[in-house]
Amino acid sequence: MSTPFEDPDATYLALVNDEGQYSVWPAANDVPAGWRIVLEESGRQACLDHVEAHWTDMRPVSLRAAMGGQPGE
Repeated sequence: MSTPFEDPDATYLALVNDEGQYSVWPAANDVPAGWRIVLEESGRQACLDHVEAHWTDMRPVSLRAAMGGQPGE
C-alpha cells in the first residue's frame, strides 16, 4: 500500500522552511509548523519538478552562512 506521499492521483503542495529545505506535501494534510507553501495544489510531478528547479543547494541556510556564503548562494 502506498503512503499519502506517493499517491499519483492526489494533489500536493511544495513547501519550504526557514533553512531553505523543501518538501512535497499532500494537499489534504495540514501544513506543518515552520513550513510555508511555495507552490499551491498541483500534481505530484509538478511539485517534484518545482523542488528540483529551486532546491539547488542542499545545505541548510544556517550552514551556508556559517561557511561564509550568502543564504541564496
